Amino acid sequence: MKERRRPDKAYKNSAFLNSKDARPLRIQAEYFEPFYRFEKLDIRATIVFFGSARIKSPEEAQQQYEKAENLYYKHVNDKNKNMLQISERTVQMAHYYQDAVELSQKLTEWTLNPKTKKQKYYICSGGGPGIMEAANKGAGLAGGRSIGLNISLPMEQYPNPFITDELSFEFHYFFMRKYWFVYYAKAIVVFPGGFGTLDEMMETLTLIQTKKVNKKMPIVIYGRKYWEEVLNLDALQKWGMISQQDTDLFNYADTVDEAFEILSMKLPR
Repeated sequence: MKERRRPDKAYKNSAFLNSKDARPLRIQAEYFEPFYRFEKLDIRATIVFFGSARIKSPEEAQQQYEKAENLYYKHVNDKNKNMLQISERTVQMAHYYQDAVELSQKLTEWTLNPKTKKQKYYICSGGGPGIMEAANKGAGLAGGRSIGLNISLPMEQYPNPFITDELSFEFHYFFMRKYWFVYYAKAIVVFPGGFGTLDEMMETLTLIQTKKVNKKMPIVIYGRKYWEEVLNLDALQKWGMISQQDTDLFNYADTVDEAFEILSMKLPR
């Protein structure tokens, strides 16, 4: 007689849960699991940092440059010359990493109650390296907790080591990750970045412009020289694609003090 056994319950069936048919369940999981975790930890307000994963700390950028320089002078060729030029740009951009650390630290110190250690605003990043790492690092230096909303990517983006353990999240779906960026956000700081940063910034601006997000949410675009070269918003206005009031949805800042002043004036304590 054949031995009888119980089949696995559906919620224990990993083959089903990872199948195309179970995608709605996975999407719901990326909503409900963060929701209940944020509820449990009483987190209601964040200051979100967007920016490139490729921007390195000044120390790391200098090490990369010196390595590329030594390689170039040992073997002078076009490939090594290109690597040296990339390393030079990496060094030029590294001050944004340090600025992100300092701004995050300053904002966390501003929001952290020195007696109770309770935070009103939590620094939130995309959880990876670069500007994201800098944001989490600055919050930690101030003695605060910070959030990392990491995403699984083919190039293996791992959570940076400065995220508070219980506030480290791993997402599969970009749109769910972006939902949690905006849901608790009371302010957003956009440091230089590429496609991902542009996507996050433009979607946020579109949500505010179309009043899908009705709350007041100051947006600081950090690094006017970089962003005015990358984005010609004046041309969009000139050709009637955006209005004058659309350009009032954000402020530029070029220094930590300038960004902090904008945010601290517009965010309620």
